[in-house]
Order: sequence, then C-alpha cells, then structure tokens
Amino acid sequence: MTRWGLVTTIKAEAADILNFAAYHLEAGAHRLFIYLDAPCPDAMPFLKAHPNIRVTLCDEAYWLKRRKPRPVKHQARQSLNATRAYSRQAKDVDWLIHIDVDEFLWCEEPLQDVLANLPQDVFCARSRPIESLGGDGTSFKAYVPKAPARNMIVQRLYPRFGDYLKGGFLSHEQGKIFARTGVEDVKFRIHNVFVKNDTNPNQVELLQVDLCHLHGKDWHDWFSHYRYRLEKGSYRAEMKPNRSREKGGVSLHELMLTIESEEGETGLRAFYDEICADTPDLRARLQDEGLLKNRNLQLVEKRRKHFPNFG
Repeated sequence: MTRWGLVTTIKAEAADILNFAAYHLEAGAHRLFIYLDAPCPDAMPFLKAHPNIRVTLCDEAYWLKRRKPRPVKHQARQSLNATRAYSRQAKDVDWLIHIDVDEFLWCEEPLQDVLANLPQDVFCARSRPIESLGGDGTSFKAYVPKAPARNMIVQRLYPRFGDYLKGGFLSHEQGKIFARTGVEDVKFRIHNVFVKNDTNPNQVELLQVDLCHLHGKDWHDWFSHYRYRLEKGSYRAEMKPNRSREKGGVSLHELMLTIESEEGETGLRAFYDEICADTPDLRARLQDEGLLKNRNLQLVEKRRKHFPNFG
C-alpha cells in the first residue's frame, strides 16, 4: 500500500496545530513530521502521544545540534526542516509533501490511491491552491491557470484591485509539491524540490487534489496577520509584481503601502472586501467563471475525533 506523509514548520495556537494534524490524519496521512518553530505546551503532549506523529521542538538546542545558526527567515527554517525530514525521517512513507498549518489537502478519493496510480518515473507531483473566502471556511476561489484570458477573468472578478494580483490570489499560486522518497541529494524549498541541480524533475500536476489555503478566516484574522505578511510574509517587499515594471507592474507590497498611506484601515478593509469577503456578489461572480469551490473541512469535528481530550 502506498503511504504518504507531510512535514510542516509551525508557529500557531494549539487548536490550530491540532486541527491541522487531525485533518490530515483523517485524510490518510501515515506520518506527520511536525517541527514547532516556537513552544506550544498545550499541543505538545497530544502530538507526542500520537503514534503517527513525530514532533520536534526547534529550540536553541535543536539548532546547536544541527551545527547551523537558526536562520532569520522562517522560509529558510521551513526549507531546512523539510529537507531534514525527507532525508532522515521519511523512510516509512513513499511520498512526502511540505505544507503550512493553514493549508489542507482535499481529495474526493483516497489520496494514497491517487499517488499510487502515478507512473513510476514521476518524481514529484504538484497540488494547486484554492484560496478561502472570509466566512464560515467552506467557500474557496480556484486557481486561474495561465492563459490569454486570465487577466480578463481576474479583472471581471475584482474590478478595482484584480490587476495587481496573480490569478486573483493574495497568497501563492504555485501550490505545494509531493516528492517520491528514497532519492539522494534532495532539497526542499517552499514551492519546489531540487535533486542536485534539477528543479522539480519528472513533475506532474495533481488535478484531483486541492490545496485548501485558509489565508484569512475573516477580516479580523486577515488584518491581525497583515503587518507580519507585509514585512516578512507573502506581501513582503522582495515579492515580484503581477506584471513587469516596464508594463506598469506594482508589487502587492507597494499596493498595500499605498492603500494604507492614502486611505488607512478603511482602504485596507475595502481591499479585503473586494478580494476576500464571502459575499453573495463575489460568490456569484466566481460561480459564473466556474471558480467557486465548496470545501467543508470540518476541522473542529476531526480534532475532536483524533484528540478528544483537548479542550
């Protein structure tokens, strides 16, 4: 039987960590390699006690043992931990994927069956994201593939701000990637995997598998993460604009700063409402384009099933 696992580097509340773990255990993961980027004493005993979970606290002793200074950027810490899990821990799984605590793999059929049916020469398989609307957590907008009509679709969906977004997404559109285990000299990055000097060799798209990304649960959740994302996350200054500078491209970082300086929090709320809010109007526009996805993740129910003594 094909077995799959995941690796994640997490700094989150206990309920969010256990929601993530329970969901993927229910989805059929054989092994979860959870690296805690900060202590979480409320979640740790539940993680340590579960037979399918391997939990590592990334404290000072952890980095000293690795003989590496703790990377300043969390993206670098994620990559190092994912690479370590692949090379040292993933011996009893056939496939490994690196995802974040706000990402959930969705598949109508058993995920292990999808992976088992891939040709043997496939080394890596990509799951594309769908991004949550801010509401009850069941509505998502789909990834818009690159095509001549893509920009027109995005502008119809988001008339004011769509021109600044890649495929209508606030966060990444690349998705995350499964890698077949047992290969030497493999290095994970956030959205890619390297074998020596080759990037994503023998890659296929997992069209049956959605990466449900809960980028913002509601306005208050989105705004509470806004400053961090602007400085260090998916809105940071180094991220490229949707189109080239020569064609008038402006990065999301620059757009956010402009909105905030000119309109303050009111302007940011208007941006959020057009792009993220779960409104009948946006639902209708997404439905017309075939981009509305309903995915009831049932996170609390699954947490109660797998960790009944929590909370």
